[in-house]
Amino acid sequence: MPHLDRNGVKIWYESRGSGPAVLLTHGYSATSRMWAPQIRGLADRFRLIVWDLRGHGESDSPEDPSAYSEDATVEDMAAILDACAVERAAVGGLSLGGYLSLAFHVRHPERVSALLLFDTGPGYRSDEGRQKWNRMAEGYARGLDEKGLASLGTGLEVRVAQHRSAKGLAAAARGILKQTDARVIDSLPQIRVPTLVLWGERDDPFVKPGEYMAAKIAGARKAVVPGAGHAANLDQPQAFNAAVGDFLGSLTR
Repeated sequence: MPHLDRNGVKIWYESRGSGPAVLLTHGYSATSRMWAPQIRGLADRFRLIVWDLRGHGESDSPEDPSAYSEDATVEDMAAILDACAVERAAVGGLSLGGYLSLAFHVRHPERVSALLLFDTGPGYRSDEGRQKWNRMAEGYARGLDEKGLASLGTGLEVRVAQHRSAKGLAAAARGILKQTDARVIDSLPQIRVPTLVLWGERDDPFVKPGEYMAAKIAGARKAVVPGAGHAANLDQPQAFNAAVGDFLGSLTR
């Protein structure tokens, strides 16, 4: 399995299928394993590139806390595209992975052919909202410090994950999951690439963020997956794949 060396930090990635490239990023405390139903259902038409964030799954968990940041993660994504010889891709992800996809577009808009935003949000413009989010992230990190991997949640995308380092996940919560500014949410009106905003019907915390992004991004397509929760791609993979496949297929027609 391929690893990318990023200044001594090994980042695991995998490329499956053929066709237009799609870079998919998992959520916090999940891994690339969560995309298995999409590889089975979509790799006959698209080249799916999946990977594990720093501190997650098969990627390294560096000791230095400063090695974990939104900026470093965005550049990991760019380096993976380089390693796959992909100049432009549809870039997307679920939860934290969707937010990071937006952050990637802020930094590298020329490398994004489309955005896929699943059960995610654009961050916060207000300090109050951002502070509340960051307290939640710190709570995750403290749980991992105190209880190790036993503190992880029970979401389906987490249950299918396999991790090697509770310390790495705690560092990722403090360095990647936490947010520092409003760059991402402020970028929404400037997005000009085709965008799919999708969420599970039962994913209550992300309904309003999804509606907000769909309204702010010009021409965005909105999709709600019936009967699905936060991990819409795992709860209802056939409906999820149909929505994503139809959207991606429309870009080549």
